Amino acid sequence: MNAAAPIGVFDSGVGGLSVLRALRAALPAEDFVYLADSAHAPYGERDDAFVAARAMAMAAQLHADHGIKALVVACNTATAAAMVALRDAWPAMPLVGVEPALKPAAARTRTGAVGVMATRSTLASRKFAALHASLAGQARFFLQPCDGLADAIEQQDATKIIALCAEYTRALGRFGSTPGAVDTLVLGCTHYPFAADVLRGLVGPEVELMETGEPVARQTGRLLAAAGLQAARASGGLTLRSTGSPAALDALRASAARWLPQPVQA
Repeated sequence: MNAAAPIGVFDSGVGGLSVLRALRAALPAEDFVYLADSAHAPYGERDDAFVAARAMAMAAQLHADHGIKALVVACNTATAAAMVALRDAWPAMPLVGVEPALKPAAARTRTGAVGVMATRSTLASRKFAALHASLAGQARFFLQPCDGLADAIEQQDATKIIALCAEYTRALGRFGSTPGAVDTLVLGCTHYPFAADVLRGLVGPEVELMETGEPVARQTGRLLAAAGLQAARASGGLTLRSTGSPAALDALRASAARWLPQPVQA
């Protein structure tokens, strides 16, 4: 593999931009290609077989069209459904997935109560069940499937985002720093950081929101260094692509311009 080649990043839509934001901050010399599966978004309420098939197709497209040197699966649902198959298909390529930040949340909570907001598919996956079971006794986890929230964020439907965030945080119970209250909230879908301001207003300033972008960026950097694939250029670029209509690509570009702090290329 070529150290000058780009890193591929994919998600069902705009949610993975939250991971891309962390990747670009941590690895400024790298080129990135972000591919949004807008034609099939969102993944969160799809079955595992469908998501796995789409993940394989997205990886193959990034490999064939852009010659990527590494792949970041910037989607919790796709990571749970497809990482084993992806590693089998591309055993020599550095691959990084995401998972809900239960481990750091268990380490950070002071009350011992952690809320988890995620898609229904993620919460039902065997990968999540194994992660949850591995932390038995370390904290109490309150799990909340958030049907429709990723799609509302994808559509930038502010009214629906506010209503769904209010519904799902209310279902999680009491927030705060008092004994038994949830003081740590895991955002278990890469779309959800883009609703962080709404969520902070609902749960209060004492509650810590846990995202996955920075740990993913650190792991990507470690794998590139171990493989001798770090880029040598002064600064990298970004290419945005979508499986959807031209309008979907325009929407992706608008979201990137809104949410990514660095200049965005086509």
